Amino acid sequence: MEAVAHLRNGHGSARKIRLVVDNIRGKKVVDALNILKFTKKDSAYWVEKALISAVANWEIKSEQSGNTDAYDLVISKAFVGGGPVLKRFQPAPHGRAHRIRKRSNHLTLVVSNSVPLPSEAQQEPEAQEAQEA
Repeated sequence: MEAVAHLRNGHGSARKIRLVVDNIRGKKVVDALNILKFTKKDSAYWVEKALISAVANWEIKSEQSGNTDAYDLVISKAFVGGGPVLKRFQPAPHGRAHRIRKRSNHLTLVVSNSVPLPSEAQQEPEAQEAQEA
């Protein structure tokens, strides 16, 4: 089961927020929240809010379907696109004007259950035997 969270018209350019999103893509939600908490980029705050919203959406969806089992959630998809650009002018010397572009972004996070792949399921019994020995 998947749940989606969108953040529209977020602050900052898409290029800057992509640096943060690339760090958490494919990770478990618990690990991603720890990464975002200690990331020094300002956009980590907005990504964290969107991730918490995606988890809340997943919980609501699982309640409605009657499936209340606990799962390890994984960020299956995360992408950022450019949003609208506010164009402003700032006075410059000799009566000129410089254009200022205030960029925004659209963030999408998709959270899903972590389902072990068939190759991982085969490796688990071998790993348990190695630990017992």
